[in-house]
Amino acid sequence: MGQFHFRPDEYIELMESELPDYYRLQDAAAEATGSGRARLLEPGTGTGESALRVLPRHPGARLAGIDASADMLAVARAQLPGADLRVSRLEDPLPAGPFDLVFTVLAIHHLDGPGKADLFQRVAAVLDAGGRFVIGDVVVPADPADATTPLSPDYDLPSRVDEQLVWLSDAGFEPSLLWASGDLAGALGP
Repeated sequence: MGQFHFRPDEYIELMESELPDYYRLQDAAAEATGSGRARLLEPGTGTGESALRVLPRHPGARLAGIDASADMLAVARAQLPGADLRVSRLEDPLPAGPFDLVFTVLAIHHLDGPGKADLFQRVAAVLDAGGRFVIGDVVVPADPADATTPLSPDYDLPSRVDEQLVWLSDAGFEPSLLWASGDLAGALGP
């Protein structure tokens, strides 16, 4: 897959060709966000594809988003007027909360295990009581034959679902696996 974040003009085409369940994952994650939340945070905003699916479910919501790529955020800004979008890495401090909803799709697999665990702790710290954390991402599947998503060594670092559920629990969430297909999965941490 390579480092598509440097080519925002090719992002959708690449996702469609490399991830057959891309739209299914996006739609499942958007549905898991529920409805009516007012303050949203998206770590790993990219070009804004996930936010475009989530925002209609939360009319009038304010979105804050971060991404390491200024080029990806330039595309997102055009699609998400009024959003507070900042160039920042997943490892950096998150925007100050509290947020009612934090959602991330196809971003956290760029963090190693300790990085994911740390992010989950930081999300818990900015999430309001009663808030929701939704993840949709590449995972290490139980059956190696299900690993079909092309990955770049040292850049794509997926973890197993069971590991991520433990890290979410350690951060104070009561997580559940919402959806899984091959090496893609979605989890909810209410």
